[in-house]
Amino acid sequence: MFLFKFAWKFISFLLLVALVIPLWAMGKTWYTAQNETIRKADAIVVMGAAQLDGRPGEVLEARLKESLRIYEKGFATEIYTLGAGAPGDRFTEAAASKSYLISKGVRAKSITAVAKGRDTYRSIEALSKAEGIKRIKEIIIVTDPYHCLRSMTMANDFGFNATCSPTRVGIAS
Repeated sequence: MFLFKFAWKFISFLLLVALVIPLWAMGKTWYTAQNETIRKADAIVVMGAAQLDGRPGEVLEARLKESLRIYEKGFATEIYTLGAGAPGDRFTEAAASKSYLISKGVRAKSITAVAKGRDTYRSIEALSKAEGIKRIKEIIIVTDPYHCLRSMTMANDFGFNATCSPTRVGIAS
């Protein structure tokens, strides 16, 4: 009888943990996605997304519009665009983003394209190794709402003090 009670309590505890941890993670992700946390920073960092032969795809364009909005409000004076190209692409996500921002009136001198990284981790890692980045500590990451927490956590792991400005329009918002 004792063994049965112990086994029942142990299995119940495991089931509780198996439910609580994912629910906590989902809640934290949702909370971060719903609460913009931007403040003045050294730079705006636009996470890459699909580009279509040099033009931003819908998701990337929404991110670029948000970065332009906070740039024009004076939250930062520099913009870093991230993202490599897929095999066979003529353009990278970073280059397509830079071209888009220049076409919207941002000075080319204010934009740095970091054309490495096909995922969040590798893109943030490439950013941390980019030329001139050592003087940048405070960053505003622009990405989709449910990608904010992960992006900020990775940026913090690479030594940045990151906040996030999630997109509010577009198919990934």
